[in-house]
Amino acid sequence: MSYDPFVLPFSIGLVIVVILILWKYFRWIFSHEKAERVKILKLIFSFKLFSVIKEIFMEVLFHRRIFKINPVLGYMHSSFAFGWFLLILGGTIESKMHNHHAFNMFYEPIFFKFFSHNIDGFPFASGFKFLMDLILLYILSGLMLAMAKRLYKKMFGMKKTTKLRLIDKLALTSLWCIFPLRLLAESFTSAQYHNGGFLTDNFGNILAKFLPVDQLEYPAWWAYSIALGVFFVMLPYSRYMHIPTEMVLIILRKAGFKTEKKYTGFSRVEVQSCSRCGICLDACQVYATTQRNKMLPAYFLQSVRFNKKGKQGLTDCLMCGRCQEVCPVGIGINAIRRVKRNELFDEKGAEFEYLEESSIKSKKADVIYFAGCMTHLTPTIKRSMVALLKKAEINFWFMDEDSSICCGRPLQVLGKEKDANILADKNRELIANSGAELLVTSCPICYKIFKEEYNLNIKVQHHTEYLNELVNIGKLKPANLNFSAVYHDPCDLGRGSGIYNQPRELLGRISRLNKSENEKEMALCCGSSLANLPAGFDDKEFMASEAAEQLCVSNPDKLITACPLCKKAFAQACNERKTSNQVDVKDIAEVLAEAVA
Repeated sequence: MSYDPFVLPFSIGLVIVVILILWKYFRWIFSHEKAERVKILKLIFSFKLFSVIKEIFMEVLFHRRIFKINPVLGYMHSSFAFGWFLLILGGTIESKMHNHHAFNMFYEPIFFKFFSHNIDGFPFASGFKFLMDLILLYILSGLMLAMAKRLYKKMFGMKKTTKLRLIDKLALTSLWCIFPLRLLAESFTSAQYHNGGFLTDNFGNILAKFLPVDQLEYPAWWAYSIALGVFFVMLPYSRYMHIPTEMVLIILRKAGFKTEKKYTGFSRVEVQSCSRCGICLDACQVYATTQRNKMLPAYFLQSVRFNKKGKQGLTDCLMCGRCQEVCPVGIGINAIRRVKRNELFDEKGAEFEYLEESSIKSKKADVIYFAGCMTHLTPTIKRSMVALLKKAEINFWFMDEDSSICCGRPLQVLGKEKDANILADKNRELIANSGAELLVTSCPICYKIFKEEYNLNIKVQHHTEYLNELVNIGKLKPANLNFSAVYHDPCDLGRGSGIYNQPRELLGRISRLNKSENEKEMALCCGSSLANLPAGFDDKEFMASEAAEQLCVSNPDKLITACPLCKKAFAQACNERKTSNQVDVKDIAEVLAEAVA
């Protein structure tokens, strides 16, 4: 058996990290009910396991999603994760082939060159020398990029990177030391025994010309072992915990787990899967406007992980979903923020006794039209919808025409779940009593809660979907008005509900539709989200102006959206533009009403 005391820091660190990670795994898994744990067992003992392994390989090791965002950033991340994996795998095979038996000490592949000075006596020995040095060079190139990222983040397409906690700095320092120290240790050994590859052998010969390599070899192996041990001990408490956690997250997702309305073991796994890579920071429009750090998604998840409570970090957020869209791990940040808001805010409930004596009565109809509170503040939208429904000869009931009950979504995103449920119960009763088969709403906020939270027995559509269907079946026959238009994807309709094609198909029939730089999944928020409490009028106005300016780069005749809040925000922003080309802001229902008039 090969042994030397310098392997102890690595060995002790490895034992500690394995115990701590297994303990965390145990706590996360057993925080779920027995029936949910059975889902995991069924997954493990099914053919789906192969797809799990594939995704772990592609995302945890190769970082496929980061490659799609920025290839240089993807290369940097994969060089550490995938490169280290290859180094361990290659070292294990190399040491076993050299020793001619399947079992050896767990640390031998890591320190193989120290214990085996003559490594030429097995098949492919020279190939392994070359391959192991090539992998080490791959990792070192990623390390150089990581250092460059800290100094010049624009090279990676990033305007901002995350600030590190002290323990993260210690973990990062030890990680950055591991591979240069391995290079030095193997190069010092190679200079004496010539057991290195193209990198370590040549580098060792250079060092031997002016350094006492025989005296420096042993301390270098000690330093390498200590760096490994320190990193392992720091890992469970640092941002690098995301490495083993993301594997569990992938397994749980494949087993059918998702973010609930309460903070569960799955939520903890999501939170600890955040590497604070910083990709989400540039996507945040509130930070771009206000420079406030507390609400940034990476810092919010960090505060949740370490149980730091703070109202501003929870409420100073548009909940527009741009951060979720770019998150390489796909963490449900909005859902977690909503859960934490619900935990923080007073749950005594508001006064909704008036609902018991409400004068609103259900009417029999085939279709229910629900305008929503915000649509009533932009009445041309609801008037256009009523005109279109009458033109198509639809038997409809305008549910909130004279008086209304809020859908509850604004309360929901603020964490007032109980209050939102009171409103939802009354609306469910009215909808059920109407006998309608379809509910259509003009507000994406209303649409999202009716479709996802109400559990209705009828179909729910946003007016962009329904109007497009009416045109497709010939009940509405619009003329081509031949104006140029740019379409803005509202947050809850686009990123929140995945409706991108129907509004574009509809607008394509009546206008010349221009493309926008930030559209669909990466569309900019108008800034008027009801979810953000600290944002003042000036902040919201600035966000709307910035988004409108970007949307109108192509100088369209009209800026079209499908949300009353967005229309209101952009109309004001465009009215204040100091340019000769004034853009008319319309809802999609309004321009369709003009086209069928």
